[in-house]
Amino acid sequence: MIDMLIEMFSYTFLVRAFIVGLLVSLCASLLGVTLVVKRYSMIGDALSRVGFSSLAIAVALNLAPLTLSIPIVVLSAVLLLRLSENSKIKGDSAVALISTSSLAIGVIILSQTTGMNTDVCNFMFGSILVMSSSDVVLSIVLSLVVLILFVLFYNKIFGVTFDENYAKATGTNTEAYNMIVAILTAITIVLGMRMMGAMLISSLVIFPALTSMRVFKNFRSVIISSALISVICFIIGMMASYQFATPTGASIVVVNIIMFVIFTLINIFRGGMAR
Repeated sequence: MIDMLIEMFSYTFLVRAFIVGLLVSLCASLLGVTLVVKRYSMIGDALSRVGFSSLAIAVALNLAPLTLSIPIVVLSAVLLLRLSENSKIKGDSAVALISTSSLAIGVIILSQTTGMNTDVCNFMFGSILVMSSSDVVLSIVLSLVVLILFVLFYNKIFGVTFDENYAKATGTNTEAYNMIVAILTAITIVLGMRMMGAMLISSLVIFPALTSMRVFKNFRSVIISSALISVICFIIGMMASYQFATPTGASIVVVNIIMFVIFTLINIFRGGMAR
């Protein structure tokens, strides 16, 4: 295992992928717990489709993908939050509305510009080869910003996650903190898309949280477990991708699935022992 890691780190593009991947995995796992508990986990799926559409626009206009995608996806996250608060358009409907519309727009733009070529596969399923030096620097800076803000607002985020009405009654600006979570999620989704792709990035948000909740019930325990699971699954997925020449994003998702099954079995076994 150590020898394989040393060999992998001899390639510059893999070092970049590891650095960005670890940071993005950590961000996604922390935010994922809040999104899953609030039953808003599919926001990642909707925002990834918006990211796909914005990447398509960037390619058509010959612009830097991340520079264009981040503001568009952040604005979409704000819009999604506003729509979900509208009594006429509930959360799941808002997610479906934005998700399908963005995907359709992205496909049409690509079909009329570069065509449905290998770039589409990179957008849909990710590719570690598409990360430039500027992408890496921007991803590292933004990932650190997301982590710092999450830690700073941890108590407030905890409050709006479990009992938003109580948090509001105690004077917390719940709308503002919900907005912060949505914006941080949007940034994380865009950064992760470069490696995981539009179709798989939401799994990076959902799986670690769901896996941790199989065994742990305390919020802080779930947060810590989710972060560790996400990082471990990323490393194993990267190694499996390198060893067996499989797509990186798909390999990471498969490892997450295996981890979810293991934790589910632990929970079942523990429940049986308790009886």
